[in-house]
Amino acid sequence: MQPTNPVAAATHANPYPYYRDLLKGPALHFDPVLKLWVASRAAVIREVFGNPQCLVRPAGEPVPAAIAGSAAGEVFSLLMRMNEGAAHAGPRRVIGQALSAIEPERIRAAARQCAAMLGGRHDLSDGAGLTGWTFDLPTHVVAHLLGFGQGELPSVARWVADFVRSLSPLSTAEQLAEASVAAESLMLRCSELIRANAQDGETLLGEIRRGAEVAGWDSKRAILANLVGLLSQTHEATAGLIGNGIVALLRDPDLQARLRADPALASAFVHEVARHDPPVQNTRRFVSAPATVAGVPLKAGETILLLLAAAGRDPKVHHEPDAFMLDRPQWELAGFGRGRHGCPGQAIAHTIAVQAIRHLLSEGALLDPSVLTWSYRPSANGRLPIFSSAMTRELQ
Repeated sequence: MQPTNPVAAATHANPYPYYRDLLKGPALHFDPVLKLWVASRAAVIREVFGNPQCLVRPAGEPVPAAIAGSAAGEVFSLLMRMNEGAAHAGPRRVIGQALSAIEPERIRAAARQCAAMLGGRHDLSDGAGLTGWTFDLPTHVVAHLLGFGQGELPSVARWVADFVRSLSPLSTAEQLAEASVAAESLMLRCSELIRANAQDGETLLGEIRRGAEVAGWDSKRAILANLVGLLSQTHEATAGLIGNGIVALLRDPDLQARLRADPALASAFVHEVARHDPPVQNTRRFVSAPATVAGVPLKAGETILLLLAAAGRDPKVHHEPDAFMLDRPQWELAGFGRGRHGCPGQAIAHTIAVQAIRHLLSEGALLDPSVLTWSYRPSANGRLPIFSSAMTRELQ
């Protein structure tokens, strides 16, 4: 059975035949149930990303109503990825340059260290343990690079997980309350970390501080909020990238054997996972003034749903789009955004995921489809595997 609509596709067992049908249809079509426009082709999505009238938030609701006025809402309002123009460009440049300044080997080393440490806390042969490991690892790595001590990484990871729930339209009132507590805790702890490492340029935090000074970005609250944003943006997207990589290995024993025999293939493998089964399946853009997209006139106030996962299977961009190829000559990864809102953390997410896959395979983790099964966390846009042990499911 196909998904009931483009949003439900994100957590469907196999949404890709449905996306394939959409790619054969109009370049832009209106969904009367969701009351929004839907774009699936890569060229149209590129066009929307580059259109200055297509914004990341509705003009009349810069902060989601569910968290407006809360601590989580304050953090959201200051995030560079949720703003446009000068409020976006300066912080984005600072964060992007700081991430680029971190030596790749430092990121790899941090990922290896955190993967091994968390492997001692989570049973990777158990579905629940494997799931916990995939979600904890990205946050631990980024927090470690920022300069947090090893002993406080679990608390930071817990706060980030709680905060991220406030970004979902599916969150309950209790989760929203927990998210605001987490936002306050993260802002306070990041502030303390800045004071404790005022002159430290050897950490990612030090790089961000130096870049902010050079750029004249002197809003302390905005800097703190974007530190929280860096942690939270890494949390689910990278966990989903790792998790969908594990799913690919569970589905294809021959592919798993190839990677075990040649760990150097892990980088190409993660690139292909990000195209073939991305963790961010869709995103939205909000039309702020009359605009034309794919030849269709749009009114101010209308919404466009961008099916990033469908674009990854667009045959006009990718040869044999449904095939999983480690030797694909190039990848266009719509899931990391593009243009003024392209993800500055793409390289770090890729590196963490590569080291995660290599750790699982080098440690002989039992990635056996007869032992592990999976479903997807409820989400309006994320494809985040939740693993379970087959025996556990039989007993439930």
